[in-house]
Amino acid sequence: MFNRIFDARSIRFSSAVLGVLVSALLILTSPPTARAGQLNIVATTGMIADAATQIGGDSVTVKALMGPGVDPHAYRQTRSDIVSMTKADLILWHGLFLEAQMEDFFRKLGKSRNVVAVAEAMPKDQLISHDVYANKYDPHVWMDPGRWSYVAEAIRDALIEALPDQKAVFEANTAAYLQEIAALDTFAADTLATIPADSRVLVSAHDAFNYFGEAYDFDVIGIQGISTQSEAGLHRVAELVDLLVEREIRAVFVESSVSDRSVRALIEGAAARGHEIVIGGSLYSDAMGEPGTYEGTYLGMIDHNVTTIARALGGEAPQKGRLGRLAVTM
Repeated sequence: MFNRIFDARSIRFSSAVLGVLVSALLILTSPPTARAGQLNIVATTGMIADAATQIGGDSVTVKALMGPGVDPHAYRQTRSDIVSMTKADLILWHGLFLEAQMEDFFRKLGKSRNVVAVAEAMPKDQLISHDVYANKYDPHVWMDPGRWSYVAEAIRDALIEALPDQKAVFEANTAAYLQEIAALDTFAADTLATIPADSRVLVSAHDAFNYFGEAYDFDVIGIQGISTQSEAGLHRVAELVDLLVEREIRAVFVESSVSDRSVRALIEGAAARGHEIVIGGSLYSDAMGEPGTYEGTYLGMIDHNVTTIARALGGEAPQKGRLGRLAVTM
């Protein structure tokens, strides 16, 4: 099923044609070498690009392939993406089957380019098994700041290997970034603990929040599975409506990069049973906010989610989040 799904920006041609195009570009483009003092980096997701920017500082330029509202599960590389990657000094992708449509592409590209799957450096005991695919894992590790620290360290190591004369800079920047992540983690734990225990139920469009649930003691219910490409059938929706009514859950959440159709089906189903449910807010799941905004950073993305969830489910959170920088709050 995955191989037939295309993003709106996708190229609609066969894998054979793609292979020819990639091969031609690799032949015509000699393997790049890092320019003195600066790395040209291409990252798949905004979260990876943001971390690489924080860690690399002035020693890097970073391009993210996937912007706000883009679903990485369904994304396919475009012609311009391929050109950017063949010119890059370093390519950072998430791995763990997040970029499902690009998996084969990156494995092949890694034979001739500096390509690193940064989330695959995580210890296996820190990963949650995938709900569908055997021997694979839930890729949404960024939802737990503690686990995201492993990814930040993997990005640091990739940058050091590519540009070793900037090792001290990358290490110092990583240390500062990890301090901010730790402060965010503490804020999240303290804030979410103010939600009454029986209200710590997070219902959203797909299972992007399992790591969040483990980290902060939440029951997490995704209408779809870990991948957005799974379908929520009528039976699944009916089961969830029963659960929402039984547990008297009053708020569910939509996601910025996933259709809200299934969430609204739950609300309508509960209403037919005489149980009112509201949308508690829009959460950032597989993509961050707009570039240039606080929510367009990893720290701002998680701050927004924590603040939105806490305020919607009866907890206490500053109206504008941990640093008072959130633009939109519920």
